[in-house]
Amino acid sequence: MVCPYFGKCGGCTSQDVLYEHQLDNKLNQLVRNIGYPKDKITVFSDKPFNYRNRMDFIFNYKGLGLRQRGNWQSIIDVEECPIADEKINILLKEIRNYFKNPDFFDIHKHSGTFRYAVIRHAEQSSISFVLNADSMKIGDAIDKIKDFSKITTADNIIVTYVHKHTDISISEDFFTVKGSDQLSNTLLKNTFDYSVQGFFQNNTAMADKMHEYVNSLIRKHTSENAQEQLKGLTLLDLYAGVGTFGINNSLLFKNVIIVESDKHCIDSAKENIKKNKITNAEAILLDAMNLKKLNIPEGLFVITDPPRSGMHPRTIEELKKKKPKHMIYISCNIEQLGRDLKKLNYKITNAAMFDLFPQTPHIEAIVELES
Repeated sequence: MVCPYFGKCGGCTSQDVLYEHQLDNKLNQLVRNIGYPKDKITVFSDKPFNYRNRMDFIFNYKGLGLRQRGNWQSIIDVEECPIADEKINILLKEIRNYFKNPDFFDIHKHSGTFRYAVIRHAEQSSISFVLNADSMKIGDAIDKIKDFSKITTADNIIVTYVHKHTDISISEDFFTVKGSDQLSNTLLKNTFDYSVQGFFQNNTAMADKMHEYVNSLIRKHTSENAQEQLKGLTLLDLYAGVGTFGINNSLLFKNVIIVESDKHCIDSAKENIKKNKITNAEAILLDAMNLKKLNIPEGLFVITDPPRSGMHPRTIEELKKKKPKHMIYISCNIEQLGRDLKKLNYKITNAAMFDLFPQTPHIEAIVELES
């Protein structure tokens, strides 16, 4: 076993299984849920360790740790995490060495100051110190964080406030101590900025492969005649985050409509459209369940990347009314993917599995659908 905490920590559950067997087990799960032949599914993988670009560590009496398997209220102290990016482990060590005996938040008493250290590494690195907004010692904590910011190798330091009766690691109530509250990643030669409080794929290498694959699926239709047909269509990018799929494929379509319900993400999407000089895309703040409120032109190509809960039934019904000939469904929950595919009643023409989360049971899948 690579990790000394395996079996105690709730993060990984599969380190006792050879990696090639992990991949085969996940592939079999995908086959069972979408009913597509195993030998026709393309499997993408990368590093089985040191892949995660975000970790939410929890302050405890020893330092920082992760939740115990089967007991979320108990914290396993962690000195290093083998699935985390190497830079994240460096920053974890810096925090642990500096914040000795922290005034950690007690989840039972709802008291204490330090709650989480959210560490992210993209083309820059950031630490968000999540503090109990109701603590009487918050001033002392901020002074210590400011002193730490002068010696850490992290590019960005953020202080985030959350209330004692919540258990979250992001908030709109935050301020920047050092650097910026933005991070950047490059995908298919486009640059994407996003908030340290926002979502971005946790596995950068696999995110690259996903974007290359989606782009190749669309370009597959681009024989000279098909290319002209696509350039007459509108790309509808649903649950779009900061606009990555819409922007990366914008040159292949007449127009692009980026739809996202998170304000942090949609603000970033608008900036990313400008940054990458995309002239045919717009980003709209809207829950996809209210898709009927949009004046969407006829002739759609849809990319949808919903959360684990899948697409809202109203979203599915509206798409069925619009009748796009082609859809690409990106899913982090293959059980829900299988349920949604039955409701959509489209034919699967291509399928791929992306192992974004080695050593865990989680899978990312992409299916191309045709009416």
